[in-house]
Amino acid sequence: MKKPASLFRSGFPALVVLPLCAGLALLSACKKPVPTEAPVPGAAKDGTIALSAAQMDRLGIKLAVSQQANAMPIGTVPGVVSLPPDARVAVTTPYAGTVLKVLVIQGQSVKQGEVLAIVRAAESVQFGAALARSQAELPVVAANAARLGQLSREGIIAPARADEARAALAATHATIAENRRLLALGGAGRDGTIILRAPITGRVASVAVDTGGAVGNGVAPFIVENASNLRLDLQVPERLAGQVRPGMGITVIQEGRTAHGMLLSIAQSLDPLTRSLAAKASLPSDSRFVPGKGVMATIAGTDGKGGVSLPASAVTHVGDHDEVFLRSANGFRAVRVSVAGQIGDQVFLTAGVSPGSQIAISGVAELKTLKAGQ
Repeated sequence: MKKPASLFRSGFPALVVLPLCAGLALLSACKKPVPTEAPVPGAAKDGTIALSAAQMDRLGIKLAVSQQANAMPIGTVPGVVSLPPDARVAVTTPYAGTVLKVLVIQGQSVKQGEVLAIVRAAESVQFGAALARSQAELPVVAANAARLGQLSREGIIAPARADEARAALAATHATIAENRRLLALGGAGRDGTIILRAPITGRVASVAVDTGGAVGNGVAPFIVENASNLRLDLQVPERLAGQVRPGMGITVIQEGRTAHGMLLSIAQSLDPLTRSLAAKASLPSDSRFVPGKGVMATIAGTDGKGGVSLPASAVTHVGDHDEVFLRSANGFRAVRVSVAGQIGDQVFLTAGVSPGSQIAISGVAELKTLKAGQ
């Protein structure tokens, strides 16, 4: 019996060809590469935490560059804001009198020469009258001295009489000058009115008189303060006695304000009660601190070694030491550091990090977790 030719024209039976093609397709699909997941970050055997830029971004890690710091914090001491000796000026009158009008109130800002009050003093009228009398006598005394001097030179009278006339003339000149100075000292007019003016620009710190009150025999009626240049009275503890010296910088951080000043002087002996050294420091005019306010001041000095400064958020405490995470070519590495102190949001290191290093300042907790998982 002859087999149909159509089944063998292709060389293989149709039922055999189709399954073979499907098998080849399945083999080719198996050879395609299978996508792999990104490596999970972690610490290597040498302690380096390898992280890509994308992983740093997901962990919220930000960097900062360590800065060279020549002045390192020595200690923080208590202080009180004060005024320099020349910042308080009392306004007084040389004559006793009565206040006619008060033109300022306590705490008011005044400019130099501004009128504070008007006073009436009878004593100033007396000095004015004495000045008028001396001025009226002056031409007569001067003419008498000239006439007697001429007679003395001609030998008509004794030289002693000419000397007496010249002495009287000198006394009259002295009386006129004295009365003028007394009237000018009080700023008094011919009617006995005295105008009290602000001697400096500042604020009226004290008003001790009222309209109708007496002045000239007691407390100064006004005190004006110039608070543009403040001082700081510090108490330096005994342990810092040998380290603190004039010229060192000080920093005061209070109520969100930061002020930088300088040590002006320091006592040479300890106070027996507080066991501390009294020191004075300057404060800038824009510090806006109120005299009498208590603050804490950090003293910074140079010991020749220097160090670096970083944001305080970069330092983490681990066990019995402090660490920062240093950025390297392969990732991050925990480095032990020595902290000298902190001023505001800046921490100062004496060892462990060199200037110009890149340090993690955020995401530090995540880096600690990755380090602990090695």
